[in-house]
Amino acid sequence: MSTLTIETTRSGLVESVHAVSVAVVDTEGSLVAQAGDPRRFTWWRSAAKPFQALPLVQDGAADHYGFGSRELALACGSNSSEPMHRALAASMLRACGCEEHQLACGPHPPLSQSVADEALRAGVVITPRWSNCSGKHAGMLALARHHGWATQGYERAGHPVQERALAEVLRWTGQSRDAVKLGVDGCTAVCFALSLSAMATSYARFGVSSEPAARRLREAMVAHPELVAGTGRPCTDVMAAARGAVVAKVGAEGIYCAALPALGLGLALKVEDGDGRCSPPALLSVLRQVAGQRGLSLPLADLRHHAEPVLRTTRGEPVGELRATGTLRFH
Repeated sequence: MSTLTIETTRSGLVESVHAVSVAVVDTEGSLVAQAGDPRRFTWWRSAAKPFQALPLVQDGAADHYGFGSRELALACGSNSSEPMHRALAASMLRACGCEEHQLACGPHPPLSQSVADEALRAGVVITPRWSNCSGKHAGMLALARHHGWATQGYERAGHPVQERALAEVLRWTGQSRDAVKLGVDGCTAVCFALSLSAMATSYARFGVSSEPAARRLREAMVAHPELVAGTGRPCTDVMAAARGAVVAKVGAEGIYCAALPALGLGLALKVEDGDGRCSPPALLSVLRQVAGQRGLSLPLADLRHHAEPVLRTTRGEPVGELRATGTLRFH
């Protein structure tokens, strides 16, 4: 069996080894490459966000409330709570006549360490608008308002907003309702458990789809990668460097998904122990191997800080790194 692992080194010694399962598929769902268990059943977490955002565009809510590509990128993203993210989320709420207290996502420390440090120094009280999921939730509230559905409970299973998101997940992954398990994500909204190969299939299709809603969301993510994640974050840096050749989205607990539109391929990976530090080097290793095998040139050379992140002491001195080892098995 082909293996892909992320090694953690310290002072020249391999300290930890993190196994990674990978599925790379085409638009028909056929396995093109793999490592570990490509059919690993797990939670999709935030990598599902582009598909949760599809009803916002398909049902006319985005146009009704004047949401452009910036708003759509934020709805697909896990933002860093930077000022531009918070301001845009607030603007989306105002546009659909909602207020911050209606956001079901709870507050949490910003994903950006520099933003979190600045907030701590300033004594800022973190509110739901600071959630990395604020764009997704603002979009869900807009969808509810557009249809005249109750905004209370919009995040819960069975609410029409969540039923619309589930319908898109099933359509793009090609899964039956019985094949997908529903749970509660960290932001309180519904999340989905399914196989890595099914996740990858949806991204392969998303990357090449000519459907207007999918195309608008894909183009929004590529045009505004800074709103999909934030300054210095892997999703942002990978998409900015790739210039449309990669559409990438991270999920919690070691999930990463991406589309390679030029190849008609999608990929999904899971760091088996859930260590989120390891998913960016795993993603870049998979992208490098797939691109190399298919003859696709990806301008990712300047992303070594994500491919091999340096580990530092509390004084900032380098002491080790994360590095990918192993190869995919191509079919």
